[in-house]
Amino acid sequence: MGSLLPLSLLVLLAAAYRGGGSARWRRAARAQGPGGNSPEPSETSASFWVRVSPAFKAVPPGGSVWLNCSSSCPLPENSSLSTRLRRGRTLSGPGWVSYELLDVRAWSSEVRCFVTCAGETRGATAKITAYKQPHSVILDPPVLVGSEYTLRCHVTHVFPVGFLVVTLRRGGRVIYSENLERFTGLDLANVTLTYTLPARPRDFLQPVTCHARLNLDGLVVRSSSAPMTLTVLAWSPAPKVLASTSIAAFVGILLVVGATYLRKWLLMQ
Repeated sequence: MGSLLPLSLLVLLAAAYRGGGSARWRRAARAQGPGGNSPEPSETSASFWVRVSPAFKAVPPGGSVWLNCSSSCPLPENSSLSTRLRRGRTLSGPGWVSYELLDVRAWSSEVRCFVTCAGETRGATAKITAYKQPHSVILDPPVLVGSEYTLRCHVTHVFPVGFLVVTLRRGGRVIYSENLERFTGLDLANVTLTYTLPARPRDFLQPVTCHARLNLDGLVVRSSSAPMTLTVLAWSPAPKVLASTSIAAFVGILLVVGATYLRKWLLMQ
């Protein structure tokens, strides 16, 4: 037993030596890197994120907006902005840069923010939309001309007109719709839509409304008019003239009859 004790102690010491050497070798390998002589990447060169806020912004035509570009890079080498919009002031702080964009008139613009960190450049994108909800949507009282109603809808001070859809509804059902994509102007505009509707008995007392809708790549803006009722009392100018003429003729007949009776009464006296 006395000869076995040194042998067991020797085996344990050898195992401990091999384990320690293996651990030291693994630590050295990690320090050298895959190539054997390159250090591990530092925190500065590690992956980083870039954010722009707000990512989506809608402004009135001619308005301005501030965009904030931030990143997780501790020591950014460069920060820049790519846009066709006119730029104003620039403010900066630790990890962020804010850019002012002026006189936004294009209905849709993409703005990209770039940050370079340890030789790597990353970016983030924001979308700026300029639009103007209609100031008002007005449906004139229906005018009955012969056997047709004339419906006229006014959409005032709206932008961009090319993304406007004007719809007429009777009793909740669409009777006419027009897409104004052919208009490409970059100014506020007034739009008037005229439509003729055959007058049918079942349409009497039905409400008619006009609706304006802007479709801006996911942003939908809606406006509606007050309802107007289809009635037989919605006279056109022609029936009004005819009615006035009939009334005048009736009054003339009364005057002639009255004069005749008055003459006979005078003769009898």
